[in-house]
Amino acid sequence: MTALDPKLTEKFLQQLRPLLHGDIDASDACQTVYATDNSIYQWRPQAVIYPRHIEDLQCIMQLAHHADYHNLVISPRGGGTGTNGQSLTSGIVVDLSRHMNKILHIDPVAQTAWVEAGVVKDQLNAALKPYGLFFAPELSTSNRATIGGMINTDASGQGSCRYGKTHHHVLCLNTVLNDGELIQSEAVALADLEHFLADKSPRQQQLYRQVQRLLTEHQALIKRSFPDLNRSLTGYDLPATYADGKLNLNNLLCGSEGTLGLIASAKLNLLKIPKHRALINIGYAHFQEALQDAKALMHLQPLSIETVDSKVLKLAQQDMVWRNVAVYFPESPDYAIQGINLVEIDAESAEQLAHLEQAFLAHLQQDQSVQRLTQTVARGAEAIQHVYAMRKRAVGLLGNVAGEKRPQPFVEDTAVPPEHLADYIQEFRALLDAHQLDYGMFGHVDAGVLHVRPLLDMKQPESAQLVETISEQVVALTHRYGGVIWGEHGKGLRSAYAPVFFAEAYPLLQQIKAWFDPYHQLNPGKIATPAHQPKQRLLGVLEVPLRGQFDRQIQPQDWQSFGSTMHCNGNGACFNYDLDDPMCPSYKVTRHRIHSPKGRATLVKEWLRREAQAEQQADFDLEVYDALHGCLSCKSCAGQCPVKVDIPDAKARFLNRFYQRHRRPLRDYLVSHLEQFIPKLLPIAPLYNLLQQLPVFKYLQRKIFAMVDAPLFHPQAKADLAAYGAIVLDQSLSALTQPIDPHQAALILVQDAFTRYFDTAVLLDSLSVLKALGVQVYILPYFPNAKPLHVHGFLEAFEQKRAQSIALLNRAAQSGLPLVGLDPAMTLVYRQEYRSHYHTAVPVFEGQVQLLQEWLSAWLVTQPALLPTPLDGAVQPSPRVKYYLAGHCTERTQATASSSQWQQIFAHFGLQLETLALGCCGMSGTYGHEAEHQALSAKIYQQSWQDKQQQYAEQLLVTGYSCRSQIKRMAQQTAQHPMQILAARLCAEQQ
Repeated sequence: MTALDPKLTEKFLQQLRPLLHGDIDASDACQTVYATDNSIYQWRPQAVIYPRHIEDLQCIMQLAHHADYHNLVISPRGGGTGTNGQSLTSGIVVDLSRHMNKILHIDPVAQTAWVEAGVVKDQLNAALKPYGLFFAPELSTSNRATIGGMINTDASGQGSCRYGKTHHHVLCLNTVLNDGELIQSEAVALADLEHFLADKSPRQQQLYRQVQRLLTEHQALIKRSFPDLNRSLTGYDLPATYADGKLNLNNLLCGSEGTLGLIASAKLNLLKIPKHRALINIGYAHFQEALQDAKALMHLQPLSIETVDSKVLKLAQQDMVWRNVAVYFPESPDYAIQGINLVEIDAESAEQLAHLEQAFLAHLQQDQSVQRLTQTVARGAEAIQHVYAMRKRAVGLLGNVAGEKRPQPFVEDTAVPPEHLADYIQEFRALLDAHQLDYGMFGHVDAGVLHVRPLLDMKQPESAQLVETISEQVVALTHRYGGVIWGEHGKGLRSAYAPVFFAEAYPLLQQIKAWFDPYHQLNPGKIATPAHQPKQRLLGVLEVPLRGQFDRQIQPQDWQSFGSTMHCNGNGACFNYDLDDPMCPSYKVTRHRIHSPKGRATLVKEWLRREAQAEQQADFDLEVYDALHGCLSCKSCAGQCPVKVDIPDAKARFLNRFYQRHRRPLRDYLVSHLEQFIPKLLPIAPLYNLLQQLPVFKYLQRKIFAMVDAPLFHPQAKADLAAYGAIVLDQSLSALTQPIDPHQAALILVQDAFTRYFDTAVLLDSLSVLKALGVQVYILPYFPNAKPLHVHGFLEAFEQKRAQSIALLNRAAQSGLPLVGLDPAMTLVYRQEYRSHYHTAVPVFEGQVQLLQEWLSAWLVTQPALLPTPLDGAVQPSPRVKYYLAGHCTERTQATASSSQWQQIFAHFGLQLETLALGCCGMSGTYGHEAEHQALSAKIYQQSWQDKQQQYAEQLLVTGYSCRSQIKRMAQQTAQHPMQILAARLCAEQQ
């Protein structure tokens, strides 16, 4: 493709800026982030435009239509999770997800909705749920896939045999054409066409008539050239555009990948949510048997059949999702499950569902065509959602394999007639085996769609050639079976294979392209080239830059030390729209891709590449710093990303190097060494608290250190812990050398600075509970945990403190008593940063510091339940009161069983506890105390926590110190820790 002139783009943007209500970003960092999606490519755009409304889109295209800009390239982008480079370009990206994400109107009676193109599918379905409606079809990326992106790829997924593809549910589209004209397209009967066109513009009249004439003249060619498949994704769906006596331009635009116009908004058809559903989970000894079973499973026409192979299943077992689904995939020493099918059935009533389930299972009993090892049933929306969450994470989970060979998407959504799927896959596997490649497979058995990603190290130059060789072989194989290679995820940079599948009909696609985009400005090189421009051609799979070309330029030691960050595959799980999900609060509040784990990982990789190549990057240095400085270091990415991308760790390593050539702010030294200062300030705690509340001191603190709302010492900070039954250890730990009663429960409490000095009541109440339960608590001498040092990139100082801490922890562990911490964020450092390599001279921590609920829930299993008993005059928590648990982000994503453990503990005491779905509170350690983050911290709190705090007030129990601090700051209320409720319960019991 001809190189684009950056001066032309710059001139265009200068002319556009005063006319646009949206934003334009041509920064180095923005170009870097938008150079990748979920594909193997890295193609750098020249700028990104964020339009605010349709008028902005029209403004962009009207200016681009000017003769001066006919060589300009524009490509729309939605969720940015394409697997084939659909939205990648060397021109200008138009990102509709940031601002154009509003649900405009819902009509529950007509079962329709108008939405802007940037609306996320799950966002829409959440709004529709109160009406008992939803938008089909289902996608594995539904929590970040935009409606515009779904339209542009004519997306389909689970349940497509019943629900079809996206175009089946699009009633009307508002599309901005290449000259800025807005066309509103809908299905029109051919007999009514002239009446329909009477009030349309000459351009629209011409388009309709040209398309109608082409389709009617070439019906025979179209019918024999387009495969008759459920997933026959063509790009411009000519058969569906003229069918049943109707002309429907929507079916050209759906799947067009932005090559015909910019989709601005859509009117969608909605369906009623199935009232009663069940998911039958079947395990097989071989993946091939799971595929061969499709015919038998289709007998009663289930809603969908999803299949997963053993590789994905084993990866899921190591993921946070497995805890919720393990019961449905029972293990046995007598067999190993190597493949599963998930068969969903639905009915209008519970009785009908039960009858259907019985009939289905009876049918499987009678059918002996394959051996089925296990059969379980998940019933109810929550249980089914858990199983599908595992299936939805399949693509990302495949990326979480060990080693440098990683699953690569380039032949990963082939579709063949379902009756041929088993034979087809057998040949597909043989093809990959011949290349000695490993791979994982999953897909939609009912639709004949296979997802497969061969494992390749794209840093190796020979891998690129293998991509092309395998692609050509799979094209030939799929074509022979009457299928297509793009059954679900769009063509993108695989478009060059279109003539193979559509042969004589391909020129028809070219003619469509010429009418809509005569200057070849819209996402060129994909789907089709204009018929009147023979020099233009489709892009081949290796004709744009690959990620591997850039990755191999990074120093091997950097590639290793930055760990999981380097393996971000762009699956976009961090773009989750849900405000009640903890994943990446900084992205949720800014809606800027730079401030997402994927964006930050991309920037870190490019920064390391430039450093290795000794490229000038002074300005880029600061742009990467700005992106990482916005990270809250909450660790949600490390738990929720399927690839376990750990941005806080990468941030610490980056800052460690960054400040070797930049001056550190004074605040960093103050905050990072706070843990060491606190005990020294304790004797003057009243004076410290007084100063912190003086307006002049607050002003100076903000002016000099850019710090706000510094924490105050708790009134009980000087409490004698021994008075609460604890044995306070000295540095020698001599008390642990004394005989310990083996019949008495005992533990060693590892203190943290915050519950020890700033929120002491939580510590004291916890000690009271443990004393009441007869648990002997030994308290380890206070030492700095060093988490703040790590967060701010003081890695040498962190290593020194870590080495000292590990020595003390190891000595304590020799007693055989469990080590237990109270604050989740601080405690989990011992199983995260203390187990990472920052310096070879410091050993990693091999021991375990448990969260209090981990130890307590396990211990209480051996104890009799402490149910409520009537007490005269005693004030105690009522068993009729329901409490609501607000867990810390790090705790919920790194120790996923923690919420259920608290529920088990409360149930033991006869108390009710419900877990809340929550995002981030916005405090996250020091982030909320940094003046430049104060406003964003408040917005993050308002997005999810504010309403819950107001709704549940005193019944809201908060495990994280930083979260309780944020509530005190934002709501002027003191939130309780779960142990404080238990303290009240047990103290009342003992009266």
